[in-house]
Amino acid sequence: MLFIGKYNYLTIQRLTSVGMFLSDVEGEEVLLPNQYLTDEMQVDDTIKVFVYLDSEDRPVATTETPKIIRNEFAYLQVKDVSEHGAFMDWGLIKDLFVPFREQSTPMEIGEWHVVFLYLDQKSSRLIASTKIDRFLENERLTVKEGDQVDLLIWQKTDLGYNAIVNQYHKGLIYANEVFKDVKIGDALKGYVKKIREENKLDITLQKTGYEVVEPTAKHIMDELKRDNGFLDLSDSSSPEKIYKRLEISKKVFKKAIGGLYKQGLIKISDEGIYLVAED
Repeated sequence: MLFIGKYNYLTIQRLTSVGMFLSDVEGEEVLLPNQYLTDEMQVDDTIKVFVYLDSEDRPVATTETPKIIRNEFAYLQVKDVSEHGAFMDWGLIKDLFVPFREQSTPMEIGEWHVVFLYLDQKSSRLIASTKIDRFLENERLTVKEGDQVDLLIWQKTDLGYNAIVNQYHKGLIYANEVFKDVKIGDALKGYVKKIREENKLDITLQKTGYEVVEPTAKHIMDELKRDNGFLDLSDSSSPEKIYKRLEISKKVFKKAIGGLYKQGLIKISDEGIYLVAED
C-alpha cells in the first residue's frame, strides 16, 4: 500500500504524456508528474518519492523534499488564511491545511508555528495541528537519563521552554539552565538530565557528569594559553558569563577548574584564573 505523507520506495511502471506511473509491491499506482522526471529514470527502476494528496485529494508523488512528514513536528510559516482554516508552506506545490479546530490560537499570514502532521481518519486528508500536547507520548519512554536527544523548542512557559524530544516525547528545559538565546522553532541537541514522576523529562542543553570534565579542562587550558595565561572567570562569575565565554555550565566549569587546581596547573583568584608557569 502507499504511505500517504511519507517517503515510499516505488518501481517505475510506465511513461505517459502526464508523467511516470509508479507502483508499490502490491501493484497500487501513483503518478509522478512530468516536472519531476529526470533522464536517469528508467522503467523498472526503484526510486524514493514522497507521496501526498493533490488539490483533488488524489495520491501524487514528488521528488521534492517536504519540510515535514506524517507523524512528525516542524516549524512552518503560514502562507494564507481562508474561511476554512490556514495554509502553511511545507515545501510542496499544494500548501498544508490547518483547519480552525486544530489551531490552538488563530493563525495569521506570515506567522510561524510548530505543527504536527497527521492523516485525518475521517477525511483521509493530511492535516496539520498546533495542539502539540495531544501528539506527545511520555507514558512509554524511549530515552534514559544521560541520553543525547534531538529537540524542537515549541513553547515558552514560566518555568522555561517546552521541547519536543526525538519527535516523540515532551521535555522541559528550565529557564535558569539556559545560557544562550533560545527561540520557538529552534532545533537543538540536548541531554536527558532527569526523569521525574509520571515520566516527566528534564532536559539540559549541555552534557552533564564527570565524563565532560576532562575535555572541558583541556578547553580551559587551551583558552588560558591563547589569552597569555589569564582567563577572567572565577567561582564568582555568573553562569551567563561563563557560558558566553566557554559555552559550558557553571557547574561543569567549577568541576574542571577544581581538577586543574589540584593538579597544580592553575591558580584561582577573585579576578580570574592564572596559568601556572612551567618550570
